[in-house]
Amino acid sequence: MASTTSLNKLAVNGAFWTVLGYGASNGLRFIGNLILTRLLAPELFGLMALMNTFLIGLALFSDIGIGPSIVQNKRGQDPIFLNTAWTLQAIRGLCLWVICCILSYPVSRYYGDARILMIMPILGLSSLMAGFNSTSLMLLKREMNLRTSTLLELAIQVLSLTIMVSWAYFQPTIWALVAGTMISVALKLILSHFWLPGVRNQFAWDKTCAQELFRFGRWIFLSTAFTFLAMQSDRLIVGKIVSIEMLGIYTVCLSLSDLPRQVVTTLGSNVIFPIIAKSADTPRSELRRNFLKKRWVLLMGAAVFASILIAGGDLLVKFLYDSRYSQDAWILTVLAIGFWHTVLYDTMNSCLLGLGKPYYGTTGYMIRFLILILGVPAAYNVAGFEAAVFVIAFHDLPMYVVISYGAVREKFNNLNQDLMATGVFLLILAAAIGIRVACGFGFPLEHLFHSAAM
Repeated sequence: MASTTSLNKLAVNGAFWTVLGYGASNGLRFIGNLILTRLLAPELFGLMALMNTFLIGLALFSDIGIGPSIVQNKRGQDPIFLNTAWTLQAIRGLCLWVICCILSYPVSRYYGDARILMIMPILGLSSLMAGFNSTSLMLLKREMNLRTSTLLELAIQVLSLTIMVSWAYFQPTIWALVAGTMISVALKLILSHFWLPGVRNQFAWDKTCAQELFRFGRWIFLSTAFTFLAMQSDRLIVGKIVSIEMLGIYTVCLSLSDLPRQVVTTLGSNVIFPIIAKSADTPRSELRRNFLKKRWVLLMGAAVFASILIAGGDLLVKFLYDSRYSQDAWILTVLAIGFWHTVLYDTMNSCLLGLGKPYYGTTGYMIRFLILILGVPAAYNVAGFEAAVFVIAFHDLPMYVVISYGAVREKFNNLNQDLMATGVFLLILAAAIGIRVACGFGFPLEHLFHSAAM
């Protein structure tokens, strides 16, 4: 078992590179988004959002937890284990591409867009290429070498974004977005094998290793499948009940509102999960105390970020984007309101996963999906698109209950801290809204509620 001092250093270093990398990555994405929204029509973002959602869905529905298994398993550095995992990963990538080709026709008919018939198989090649990524990428996460992985991701993002913007400038079509995606995946494949140190992967099969991968992966499979259904199916539903153009606007607002959640999710995956996995043999009371201490700092940062986004996110959209987007800036505010309870359970879910208890998250995601798929269409039919967006923002509240129950059962009770953090969050939010009103911008969503009253 690693010493507490060394684990603390790993945690601090991991958090630093995670936040730095996430900030730089989203800064680049944000700049690229501003440029591309001026070069490309909103419907192209909607179409790309649909395609990406299907690809993510296929990937998550076939995820057997190869990456988390390498991080969590004691044999995670054994070449036999790694090559068996790589073989499974490659087979899975090939299967995903074949499925993309098969599904392209029915999907294009369902959404009434013939472009999907060609775009989906081409984007599906990204799954095939990703299947051959070196296991060195997962070893970076296992050893928490986040400096290398962060610099790798940023270098790839800069090049792919440059190609995307250049293509869109000279030929403003959907192929600019497709090209950027494919270049990104191809670069990651090449660099993972020829730049990163580690095992040189080759096809291999070890029955014992495969059994260990499947044993841990069965819960990851269920968890990731329901993760997709709970977190991505909103785009599939919105894409069906409103126009592709509105889906593009919704996707832009969602990407901004999702910033704080993505920070927390990335920290959970890159820092909390591996640190807890390395510390699993520590007495539970000591581990809980150390974890909650660091979680408090994370929650305070999230409280400030969320408050700013709720109080001024719509103003940001109106300032940065043209009238095609700014008239629906209220979507960002509504989605941002639903962030707080998400950060509370997301941090605890990563902790439970590190303890080898993935079934709580699986159960929570299953409930989230059921509420989403039933609640969003019902809200839209009764009260329109505005009501549907509110359901999307709050559909995951029951997951907080499930994860908190799991934390109590595993002697990681977080309820007292959550109450205190929520109180601080509400005070910060009230101050942020007060500043907004004092500056003459009125209350967030004021016009939306005024329209509903009329």
